Amino acid sequence: MRTVWGTVIAVEAERAGLQRLRVEADGSEADALNYPALSGSCGAGDRVLLNTTAVDLGLGTGGSHLVVARLHAGSGADGVSLDDPSPGHVMKLRYTPLQRDVLAVESQESPHHALLEDADDVGGMPVVCCGLHSQLPLVAAAIKRDRPRARVAWCMTDEAALPLALSEFVPACTAAGLVDLTVSCGQAFGGDLEAVTLHSGLLAARLVGEADIVIVGIGPGVVGTGTAFGHGGIAQGEAVNAASAVGGRPVAALRVSFADARERHRGVSHHTLMALSRIALAPATVAVPRLPAPELAAIESALTDAGVWERHTRADAGDGYELPDTRGVPCRSMGRTPADDPAFFAAAAAAGTVAAGMLPGPS
Repeated sequence: MRTVWGTVIAVEAERAGLQRLRVEADGSEADALNYPALSGSCGAGDRVLLNTTAVDLGLGTGGSHLVVARLHAGSGADGVSLDDPSPGHVMKLRYTPLQRDVLAVESQESPHHALLEDADDVGGMPVVCCGLHSQLPLVAAAIKRDRPRARVAWCMTDEAALPLALSEFVPACTAAGLVDLTVSCGQAFGGDLEAVTLHSGLLAARLVGEADIVIVGIGPGVVGTGTAFGHGGIAQGEAVNAASAVGGRPVAALRVSFADARERHRGVSHHTLMALSRIALAPATVAVPRLPAPELAAIESALTDAGVWERHTRADAGDGYELPDTRGVPCRSMGRTPADDPAFFAAAAAAGTVAAGMLPGPS
């Protein structure tokens, strides 16, 4: 870990919960991200303490430094950097220097505490369990295409990025009407609702947010180590278990690619195979996209060899590479677009189609 002091040159862009800064540090200019909920809003001339570790390591998600704290220009050494109390007492990023108080939807001071106090069932609500953050737009778009009036909630877990504000997809999907409610679960923060666990987040999405379908996934920045269990894809299997535990109907979105140069992610990713064959202890409906015969055969072989069909049910869906309208929300994953890797995006859309088909009444 490395932290250095720098100076804000300019605020280049900002949206709710996030500022993109240009800073001077280590004798050169660089980009930096600031979360006002943790460090206060920055302006030109502010001195900022920057975590430069990810950039120093050259990580894929490390293109920007991160603001740890800021000293407002002209405030003096004893100035208050942030004074933003919440109405709640639950801490996220617990026992770190940036621990943040939030009003958890299920806590005693929440207006929804009584509703959730004894709640334990979402009544068979479909829950789409994703392996990558980039699957969100296509899953949501397929749901809204087939069920325009359905309320769709996004539950973000804490196995990748913790600030929901870092996501480019979530605000775009919300603005486009593809997502109606956001819930940040566990140590993740910044959603419309804050939940202590994914289980209570699912209950809150259903009972407080009146969601018809929930999409669950990690934030941006999946971790991978090339090992069987050391990766963020494990979260997908845990989401299947959580959905089942609270009476939901889990739908698994396959992470599929025929463009990824890494063998372990070609066809069906080893992340998905591990999540569904070993981690998901509860049965799920696995959405299989209708693709050309050679690609479909590779997918079927991988799922069969991994023993996925010994635990889960198959549901074929989709129209090949034809994708639902994402209402202007751009689709990309690992730097690839639907033109580069059509199978990946078709698989995500298939999961939304399957979940939409689980709702009662005609589509």
